[in-house]
Amino acid sequence: MSTRTAAITLGILAGCGGAGASPDAVPGDGAAADGAPGPDAFAGDPLAGIGEVELVAGGFQFVEGPQWRAAEGDLLFTDIPASTIHRHVPGGGVTVFRAPSDQANGLALDPQGRLLAAEHGARRVSRTEGDAVVEVVADLDGLRLNSPNDLVVRGDGTIYFTDPPYGIDDADRELGFMGVFRLSPGGPLVAERTGALDERPNGVGLSPAQDVLYVADTAAAVVRAFAVTVGGPDDGALGEPTTLVPSIPNPDGLAIDAAGNLFVTAADGVRVYAPDGTPWGTIAVPEQPANCAFGDADARTLYITARTSLYRVRLAHPGLPTR
Repeated sequence: MSTRTAAITLGILAGCGGAGASPDAVPGDGAAADGAPGPDAFAGDPLAGIGEVELVAGGFQFVEGPQWRAAEGDLLFTDIPASTIHRHVPGGGVTVFRAPSDQANGLALDPQGRLLAAEHGARRVSRTEGDAVVEVVADLDGLRLNSPNDLVVRGDGTIYFTDPPYGIDDADRELGFMGVFRLSPGGPLVAERTGALDERPNGVGLSPAQDVLYVADTAAAVVRAFAVTVGGPDDGALGEPTTLVPSIPNPDGLAIDAAGNLFVTAADGVRVYAPDGTPWGTIAVPEQPANCAFGDADARTLYITARTSLYRVRLAHPGLPTR
């Protein structure tokens, strides 16, 4: 760890529990209202001007899947063992959004603002429509998925999701690979990566231009980057991956900011990387984090799910609030 990285980590750790910047700060840096980069989107260190890590709520079993909903002004997140999706409104407490949730893990929103969930228990991707939960996909050519873990949605509604075996026993596995899948609107489910059985595809995210898909492989301790085909008959298909981050301890969920920097949860905190993989530093968190997402009205709060608790930290620059 460099001296500069250590200073960032120690400074943030020392400030845990203090008050961060106001969540009502005015957006800037050329970012649009939805957090997408504008023509003069910020450049440079995304950790410059960072606030202090704060505890939002605790006492959960194992929290995951944070997703900000701009229309409702709230954050949803999951507690996998408790089979519950929780709702947090800034300035308020935490309430139950849905229970049971079939052990929902990662959450995302489709272009219509409907909630998508990767469910361990039901081994499927679901969509919430009003009071109903609708199955989106649960099998590939009649073979059940392993246990969908995390997902992200492109602007046209294409869903990308990872499918490791964390929610099942080996005897229950029907697929002969660990997959990264693509489901285009009206199209069939496509296995974009049929990885070896010892792979563990986990957190997933899209670049601001939606032309690169990032996937964390927990077992390999790497983050891979897949070029996304834009236009033509293969629109949305993934190219061969490159290794963006070659060594990171226990990479899990991730989030992207408006400049394309990656915020990747890891064994030692939230590690932050430039789009080319250059490390910026590490945000220390009191508990080992599992996932993170940008939220609040200006998209400058990073919400972090970490084992039994939900944390937040204010940043000077906005992130992408949708996954």
